[in-house]
Amino acid sequence: MPTLAIVGPGAIGCTLAAWLSQDPRCQVTIAARTAFSRIELKTPSGETIIATPRVILKPEEGKPVDWILVTTKTYDAANAAAWFNSLCGPTTRVAVLQNGVEHVERFTPFLSPEVILPIVIDCPAERFGPGKVTQRRAGWMAIPESPAGRTFAALFSHTPLETRLITDFKTEAWKKLCVNSAGALSAILLQPAAISHRASIAECMRGIVRECVAVGRAEGATLEDDLPDTIVAGYRMAPPDSVNSMHGDRLAGRPMEIDARNGVIVRLGKKHRIPTPYNALVVALLEAYQEKSG
Repeated sequence: MPTLAIVGPGAIGCTLAAWLSQDPRCQVTIAARTAFSRIELKTPSGETIIATPRVILKPEEGKPVDWILVTTKTYDAANAAAWFNSLCGPTTRVAVLQNGVEHVERFTPFLSPEVILPIVIDCPAERFGPGKVTQRRAGWMAIPESPAGRTFAALFSHTPLETRLITDFKTEAWKKLCVNSAGALSAILLQPAAISHRASIAECMRGIVRECVAVGRAEGATLEDDLPDTIVAGYRMAPPDSVNSMHGDRLAGRPMEIDARNGVIVRLGKKHRIPTPYNALVVALLEAYQEKSG
């Protein structure tokens, strides 16, 4: 019987907890700041599923589990790590399901790299209150092909979430970053996915993604030349009112994942001497807004 702790009950954390809890063999605990009694997940089919995992509010309430799933925002790594002492045992693995391309690096100050399993997740979901989430469409996870990766994938065998075991995780992470980086324009303009139908905005999105592709290739990822066009087409096919997580964070007055989604492109671009003016402008605008509102 696998035991799991999910650190970060936001949209992704609650979605995963709700689906995992449908298997009575899984013992799911949620590490949270705010108490709530249950998860109500509206699924893409329109059905609502209910889950009542154990919710703990203090690290000392935790006990060792087989798997810790970190689903906090990228900038919250230190707060997530505060739960590790009580939740980690000798055989605990830590799956990091976050944005960006630095899943392992983000947590090596707190854990041995050998116990960290990086995961790319694409599961559009929005949180409307503690434990209340709408999942927009079916999700998938890209998981490194390894014994730990296969074990992690098996946890979701009873769920509709697709698990993809892959040998080139770096490429998959950079492809997802290419998608996410373009979404920063919605956060700046406070406009949903429909804004991508404007030709001028679409070209700015392509510029952001071209820079991401160049930097990703310098980092060792294999990225196609037509990726910018493919990503714009994807945004245009999304529901017009779709709100990505950075846009949602700005609307809610929460900190945004600026560094993990666009700042990393600028940082690593400097390392490789690759110009990244589009992403640098995005970072400057969002950081200026965040500093003013903070």
